[in-house]
Amino acid sequence: MNRLILAPVLLLSILGASPFAAPATAAPTSPAAPLPEVAAVPYPGGPAVPKADAPKLVEPQLRVARSGIKGRARVALTFDACMGKADERILSVLVSQRIPATIFVTARWLKRNPQALQVMLANPDLFELENHGQNHIPAVDKPVSIYGIASAGSPEAVRLEVQGGVDAMLASGIPAPRWFRGSTAKYDRSAIAEIRAMGYRIAGYSVNGDGGSLLPAAAAEKRISAARDGDVVISHINQPTRSAGEGVARAILDLKARGTQFVRLQDVEDSGDDDTTE
Repeated sequence: MNRLILAPVLLLSILGASPFAAPATAAPTSPAAPLPEVAAVPYPGGPAVPKADAPKLVEPQLRVARSGIKGRARVALTFDACMGKADERILSVLVSQRIPATIFVTARWLKRNPQALQVMLANPDLFELENHGQNHIPAVDKPVSIYGIASAGSPEAVRLEVQGGVDAMLASGIPAPRWFRGSTAKYDRSAIAEIRAMGYRIAGYSVNGDGGSLLPAAAAEKRISAARDGDVVISHINQPTRSAGEGVARAILDLKARGTQFVRLQDVEDSGDDDTTE
């Protein structure tokens, strides 16, 4: 349940608001079982959605194949670049320590961060760039609100959100993506099927690293540092003024000091639930 409580802050960081105060202590990092489905709520001013027709939302999990080597946990660091500016505290650690990571970029972030993009493109051995959408709209094909953010609302709008992100990446010189992660990391099952039909895998996660970049630095560090063999960590690399980024950077160094094997999603086998990868 802690993951459900903290999920609302995922990506709301771009709005500069939180629905609740950040927790004083870190929640468990690796849920043992898939989360239950969560009912969506019609967004204010949008079309009325009968209760019986409201979509069930899922927040998929993703894990990578474990190393199975004691003291050599395998962890995939993934970062969302929603909007805003690049967090150089995190980016500099990844580059200087030669730590690979998967970065999910939106078209909006790409427009604002050409210098950070060039750093990533100049280090293809470190950075796998994947699709976070065109306008950072939740990939749900019915008109609902997810944490106050209006969803795409139709199958056509979901496809436009996904394809718009692809087009922006290709125009920026990024290789064609293979993965998609939508705003809020929540989907309905029909949208999952639509995205998969477009040829993309959907990236869930198993560790919420920074609570949408709203956690205090110490809490973010504690949570990410506790990642276990096979975990996929989600954090944000687009909030340089928030303390969470400091904790994320420290946690990366903590994990490296313990002998963690860092991998990108493209490097290893993985397993996602809710039909997101198979």
